[in-house]
Amino acid sequence: ELLGQTPHHLYLTKSTMFKAAVLALLATSATAFMGAPVAHRAARSGAISMVVEEELGCTRPLGVWDPQGFITKEPEKFARRRAVERKHGRIAMAAVVGLITHEAGIEFPGYLSKTNDIKFSDVRDGIYGILDVPPAGIAQIIIFIGLLETVVWDGFNYSGDYGTGYFGKKLEGEEKVAKLNIELNNGRAAMAGILGAMADEFITGTTFAEKISAGTWPIGA
Repeated sequence: ELLGQTPHHLYLTKSTMFKAAVLALLATSATAFMGAPVAHRAARSGAISMVVEEELGCTRPLGVWDPQGFITKEPEKFARRRAVERKHGRIAMAAVVGLITHEAGIEFPGYLSKTNDIKFSDVRDGIYGILDVPPAGIAQIIIFIGLLETVVWDGFNYSGDYGTGYFGKKLEGEEKVAKLNIELNNGRAAMAGILGAMADEFITGTTFAEKISAGTWPIGA
C-alpha cells in the first residue's frame, strides 16, 4: 500500500512511526532501573561504606577493572572519579532522551528568547542546536548548574544520594546499591550513545530523524 502513496504521505508515515517509538521509549524509561541485584559487600549501619562505594559499577561480566590500581593507590581520588562518572552518566542520559524527543518534534511552546525573537521550535535538531541558543541562555544554564552544585546539593557528596529519593521512596542497603549500579551502567551506555550520535551527525551531516525519514537508518541505502 505504501507504493501508491506520495512522498509526502510516506514522510508523514515515517514521522508518525518515529514519534510512536519516542513515546514508547519515554514510557519505558522508568523501568530502566529495574534489574537483578549485584553481588557486593554488605553496607554497614544502613549506609554505603567507602568500600562498597568503590565497588559500585563493578558489575558482570567485567567485574573490577582497575589496570592503574587507583582503588588501592588513590582511594579518595578514585571515589571522586566514580562520582564524576555518575554525574556525566546522568547528563548523558538526559541528553539522549532530549535529543530523541526534540528530533521527534516534541518541543516546548512559546519563545526561547523574546528579545532575539527565537522560539523553541526554531532551535535546530541535533548537535548544532546549541548554536541557536543566545549567549545569555548559555550563561543561565551554567549559572543554574553552578547553583545546584554549590547551594542546592553538595558537590563534594560522592555517594550519588542527594536525599531526593527514588520516585518518593527512600532506598537503603542492597536495593540502593543495586539501583546505583544500574544507573552507572545506563549512564555508561548513554555516554557512548550520545557521543556516537554526535559523531555520526558530524560525519554524515544528517540527524537521526532525517535518517529515519529518508529510510537510511540503521543502514544507509
